[in-house]
Amino acid sequence: MAFNKVILLGNLTADPEQRTTPSGQSVTSFSLAVNRTWNDANGQRQEETSFINCTAWGQRGETIAKYVQKGRQLLVSGRLQQRSWDDKDTGKKRSTIDVIVEEFSFVSDGRGGSNGPSTSTSSASSSKAAPAPVDDMDSAPIDLSDIPF
Repeated sequence: MAFNKVILLGNLTADPEQRTTPSGQSVTSFSLAVNRTWNDANGQRQEETSFINCTAWGQRGETIAKYVQKGRQLLVSGRLQQRSWDDKDTGKKRSTIDVIVEEFSFVSDGRGGSNGPSTSTSSASSSKAAPAPVDDMDSAPIDLSDIPF
């Protein structure tokens, strides 16, 4: 059995970049800075930041590009996808792993407000899933201690 699912909460490192493929499909790319903290063997608090490239297709990406800017938090879930290519400058084979966004949620900006509509877009059978109305969503902040990992 294979399972490919990732859930990330992080801050955008730059404004999302939206573009259109030659076939007319909209795609948005962005990078999340994801922090991890722990205590080392001496009891000193340590912090590590990972920078994760993300890709959102269609309406998902358009919504992210419209409402989220550099520094804002975003909760995404999706699958990992590896890409590889030959670097024309060095002649070496290069590769990267991206998160293909299947669902996302806007997160409070830390000042009691939100950084856009409080919505989530999922991978329903239609790639043009409409965001849920703001009135139907719970605006309570996410308690990270509720996450079991």
